[in-house]
Amino acid sequence: MTDLYVSWSEYHQKIEQLAAQIYIDNWQFNQIVCLARGGLRIGDLLSRIYRQPLAILAVSSYGGVMGQDRGKVAIASHLTMTSEFLGNRVLLVDDLVDSGESIQEAIAWLNRHYGQEIPEIRTAVLWYKAASGFQPDYFVDYLPDNPWIHQPFERYEAIDPAELVAMVNNKVNHPKIL
Repeated sequence: MTDLYVSWSEYHQKIEQLAAQIYIDNWQFNQIVCLARGGLRIGDLLSRIYRQPLAILAVSSYGGVMGQDRGKVAIASHLTMTSEFLGNRVLLVDDLVDSGESIQEAIAWLNRHYGQEIPEIRTAVLWYKAASGFQPDYFVDYLPDNPWIHQPFERYEAIDPAELVAMVNNKVNHPKIL
């Protein structure tokens, strides 16, 4: 397996490309549901760009020291949203489809809990890996070699708060935190 390293700038450009792709398709949605954690930033930006409500569904399937061990998909028991009702045309957003299991489980969860209210769910991700058993409706990059994607926020999975304080205090011309 190869590695793909993504900077913050590249990450935000990909979100903008995804937003443009959805706009060009002219599909009118009235709700964004993002899968936390990977889809949080993407869902937040799409919600701001499209001025549509954002709901959050916590989904987890990776763990281990650097979050690279795939396990069983775990989904929250509730959807977090500020509106009283979920929209009826849902854009389901995540960062990537690797195996496709998480996004498929999330669609099944939404159909079980809101199925009568949602006639259409479409999916959007930044990266679509060839190994996935699920093809998203919208994606920025198709990855035929299935690389491990090192996203810019990954560094925070390897440090704890004490290490962060030490790093911040060692920066030149930066006031002491403590």
